[in-house]
Amino acid sequence: MLGRGVSRKLRSQPPESFWGDSLPILHRADAVIANLESPITTSADRWRRTWKFFHFKADPEAVRILTAGNVRFLCLANNHMLDYGEGGLLDTLEALDRAGIRHAGAGGTLAEASRSSILDLPRLKVGLIAATDNMPEFAATPERPGTNHLRFGSPSSLDWIERSVSDLRRAGAGLIVLSVHWGPNMRIKPNKSFRRFAHAAIERGVDVLHGHSAHVVQAIERHGRGVILYDTGNFIDDYWKFPFRYTTWSFIFNLIVEDGRPARLQLVPILIHGSPLGVATGEVMQAITKNMRSLCSAFGTTLADGEDGLEIALS
Repeated sequence: MLGRGVSRKLRSQPPESFWGDSLPILHRADAVIANLESPITTSADRWRRTWKFFHFKADPEAVRILTAGNVRFLCLANNHMLDYGEGGLLDTLEALDRAGIRHAGAGGTLAEASRSSILDLPRLKVGLIAATDNMPEFAATPERPGTNHLRFGSPSSLDWIERSVSDLRRAGAGLIVLSVHWGPNMRIKPNKSFRRFAHAAIERGVDVLHGHSAHVVQAIERHGRGVILYDTGNFIDDYWKFPFRYTTWSFIFNLIVEDGRPARLQLVPILIHGSPLGVATGEVMQAITKNMRSLCSAFGTTLADGEDGLEIALS
């Protein structure tokens, strides 16, 4: 979330500083994908059609933070993308297009909001689709800008995944990522309906489910040939740090692809309390990795010690 305090700090700090010492790890990746939880706009026209407590927006200069962090794709399907109305969303699309950052999950019409995207990497084409079950008032229509809002697990949501996967495979995508902003804040584990949907998405050809919305990291589960990251927590933001939830504990989820298939998932522990965030070390690293082991144990996911944290074998 690049609004409020993050945008204010950008006036006096270089964009690279927000990533702390995680930056070399991100630069070694072919691409970074993330969820953008703030429109990028100068609009002062807040969403007023329904009551909403928080309204986020990032200064246009905040795009420099994204490019500094090697961010190549953003999920725009979430409960803040229209905080500054349809104009704020359209400003965001324009800013990202100018910066060469791919995106999915919101658009000028329903057809655009539900459209997939492709990252053409040196050795792999990655197909990406995005959706949310948050804030139905933000849903795009055939004539109106908005988000790709779905009721996860419904026949229509699964049909959309199946069509999108088929289209992406025909376009040459070797790896398909579904990015979903789902569920309430602060939930420490997915409910049964989310697990059923995640399994169904993998069975319909998704390779990686990239979940977010809870503001805390949740478990990782293998299913068939795919991997499910139920919630990837926070990263750059200025949110209040909840004392009863581990909102300051996060990871870089580094997917290693070999021969076109996910081979390993490396988890680098990150502490996002303070400024800048940083790679966790010592007792904090041990606490973050212990928590992830505990979360994953209920899902039968085996985590091994890795060079920079934890590692999950996927092949």
